[in-house]
Amino acid sequence: MTAHRRLPDFIAVGPQRTGTTWLHKRLEGRVGLPQTKETDFFFKNFERGLDWYLDFFAACPDAMPMGEINPNYFGEAIACERIAATIPRCKIIVSLRDPTERAWSSYRTMRRDAWTRAGFIETVTRNPVIRESSRYTFHLENWRRNFGADRVMVCLYDDLEADPQAYLDRICQFIGIGRIVIRGSAAATERVNTVTQAPRSRRLARGARGARDWLAMHRWHRFGRALDRLGVWRAAFAGGEEFGRMDPAAEARLREHFLSEVEALEKLLGRDLRTWKLPHPRETGAGAPWKNSGGVRA
Repeated sequence: MTAHRRLPDFIAVGPQRTGTTWLHKRLEGRVGLPQTKETDFFFKNFERGLDWYLDFFAACPDAMPMGEINPNYFGEAIACERIAATIPRCKIIVSLRDPTERAWSSYRTMRRDAWTRAGFIETVTRNPVIRESSRYTFHLENWRRNFGADRVMVCLYDDLEADPQAYLDRICQFIGIGRIVIRGSAAATERVNTVTQAPRSRRLARGARGARDWLAMHRWHRFGRALDRLGVWRAAFAGGEEFGRMDPAAEARLREHFLSEVEALEKLLGRDLRTWKLPHPRETGAGAPWKNSGGVRA
């Protein structure tokens, strides 16, 4: 029975490659989080039942707010509906990023994990997850409709880049916890889940991905973390070609494709998003800002 079990107070729903891993690391120890970052309960695992889901939170302290950070929920209408039906008073955090830069980051992740060997534009065109989760206005309106605008916080990746402390302060206030001071520390600009290389072997990467997902599904979290510390995942998912910069022609094509979506979001949020419409200057060398390194926070 789950009558005595707590449900999450908040869920950060993504979408992917918008700083959710960075946020998860900053909130660890300050809020109750599941034993694995992405349970996918309200998307892929709903039929397993609420007890299965809440078992991931069994070790969460009663005195702390409890939440989940799962970037796979944002573009899935069924996940929104299920969360609203199960936790109607849940607070929702939506994090949005320049869709062209986010697509490039997603593509590199898919290459790393051996989900695709196709080119960038071909992958973005064919991949339903990238396409659907880039419909920012449509899905944001759906989350607001289901939970109320006052219970849906919208965070922009640009603000995380500009002032990580202020970005985190807003989230802490929204979920009801004390301020987490990171200004001046490595945590403010820590590179999390960076993807700069393709794997040396797609076969090895596919096998490692399957093993990693199996461990997570069967809750062998400590073993998975031990393999991470030993460098097993890094060895399996890297060592191949460097991705380098986004092709300028591909960038121009995607910015044109996403233009109407960006303009609709500007109206919805009342925010100037002109930098999402124009090609970004690319700096190189040790002094280049981390934001130009290709999505270092995921």
